[in-house]
Amino acid sequence: MDEEKRQENAQESETRFSETVEQMGSEPMSAESNQQNNMDVKQEGIPVPQQEPEAAEAVLDADAEPFDLSPEDATSTQPSADAATSTLQPEVEELNQRIEALKAQLEDRNNQYMRLAADFENYRKRTQKEKEDQEQQVKGATIKELLSVVDNFERARSQIKPQTEEETVIHKSYQGIYKDFVDRLKKIGVAPMRVEGEEFDPSLHEAVMREETSEHPEGTIMEELRRGYVLGDIVLRHAMVKVAATPIGDDSDDDAASE
Repeated sequence: MDEEKRQENAQESETRFSETVEQMGSEPMSAESNQQNNMDVKQEGIPVPQQEPEAAEAVLDADAEPFDLSPEDATSTQPSADAATSTLQPEVEELNQRIEALKAQLEDRNNQYMRLAADFENYRKRTQKEKEDQEQQVKGATIKELLSVVDNFERARSQIKPQTEEETVIHKSYQGIYKDFVDRLKKIGVAPMRVEGEEFDPSLHEAVMREETSEHPEGTIMEELRRGYVLGDIVLRHAMVKVAATPIGDDSDDDAASE
């Protein structure tokens, strides 16, 4: 009986071993699983057949894929990279030239813009000044025509001497109109000249009379015959004046005294 059991166990072990060998041939086994199978076989008392080294190498050679790590593969891409760099170098140089040309064009456009902006600002200031001067000239020409009205009011005030109550009322009424008219002229910048006792200036005054006198220096304005007016820096009307002159006899007396 014992002999039959041993034979059955041996047959079962051989069957397991053959199945294990078939699995090893169909699927790759790791070293740990192979070692575990050997240990299981040893525990059951079944001798493990030793695989021939040549057969193992043949199996490994048949299953493994070739993988070449020679230095030629590591440096094989270097010539292609150099060729690509040499091919792109002209394009890079062309792009750099275009960038420099665009920079120069942008700088030129900026300079043109700055010059145009400066010219426009000068033109704006010039036209504004011309507009203001033209307005002053038109205003001055209009006011100059109204100055004769002021002269009439002033002559009436100096010549008319009201005697009755009715005349006084009329006198005060037109004098009120005169005052209102003069105030409105002052608001727009019209100012009368004050010339008596001043030195004669041909740009402001018009000498219509000369009077010999020793009381005033030569060229002094003695009397204002017609009032002059200015509008800012513009002379609306020159003042008509009488100017002092040195007496002729004083020159001879001075010469005699000196002798």
